[in-house]
Amino acid sequence: MNRKPSTIPVPVLMMIGIVAISFSSIFIKWSAAPASIQGMYRLLFTSLLMLPFARPYSGALFALRKKDWIMLIASGIMLALHFLLWMGSLKFTSVASSTMIMALEPVFIMLGAYFLFKEKTAVSALLGMGIAIAGVIFIGWGDIGISANNLKGDILSIGGTAAVAVHMLIGQKVVVRMPSYLYSLIVFISASFVFAIYNLLMGIPFFDYPPREWGIFMLLAVVPTVFGHILFNWLLQFVSATTVSMNILGEPVGASILAYLLLGEQLTGLQWTGSLLVMCGLAAYLYAGRKKGKDIAPVLDNAS
Repeated sequence: MNRKPSTIPVPVLMMIGIVAISFSSIFIKWSAAPASIQGMYRLLFTSLLMLPFARPYSGALFALRKKDWIMLIASGIMLALHFLLWMGSLKFTSVASSTMIMALEPVFIMLGAYFLFKEKTAVSALLGMGIAIAGVIFIGWGDIGISANNLKGDILSIGGTAAVAVHMLIGQKVVVRMPSYLYSLIVFISASFVFAIYNLLMGIPFFDYPPREWGIFMLLAVVPTVFGHILFNWLLQFVSATTVSMNILGEPVGASILAYLLLGEQLTGLQWTGSLLVMCGLAAYLYAGRKKGKDIAPVLDNAS
């Protein structure tokens, strides 16, 4: 496949994207609002930013079948669950622990694809997966030594990672029938409604937040989404999906550095060991997938 060259060096754009998505967990930590409110407004504001560019996809919208709508809503529910659990995890554990666990998303997707669609995986990829999972165990072990709340945060992050994996597997089946932009927009809006219903049932106020919180909600929509995930999708016209997907290794590193500089968070020896194992395992997993010729394509509404 021939790709046109970028007027801006691709490594510079990738670095911008990595820094942007790394700020996601920092903004969440800075906010005092409930995770369900943060998630609702992040998705709502992102949807509003996307709507002006959705008109070319109106034809595809009316061509959707009832089954497609059911799958889209299910995907939205899982995306909302992902944000609820992952954002909630940051109330209890460190940015580094939470984002390292979230980086295991491709592994969860691989496991889901095996059990749901009987997709086979190379032995080298399984080895990488095993190393990454061992790393998560080390992170959890290290967090136990800090407090029970840290371990609770790790468990929430694992749940959030599993939820986003299911969301991505649903999307894999639906996106073949519609443009990915339209898929993302509908899922974002669906997840926003799920959050609205959740907040209503739980009695969580919708509007009683200071201006600083509203600024953080908007930053969550703009920085990690527009300058992160949307930028990565745009880069697919210049580089392969595998190259772009390797940025998943950059987010935990970037987020950990930012958490150290902006939040004063530090890691224990066990957490550093676990983080290194996660990164090495994921690198091996993604490299094995590349050799097999199956790219891991980034999706606009990916995780963080």
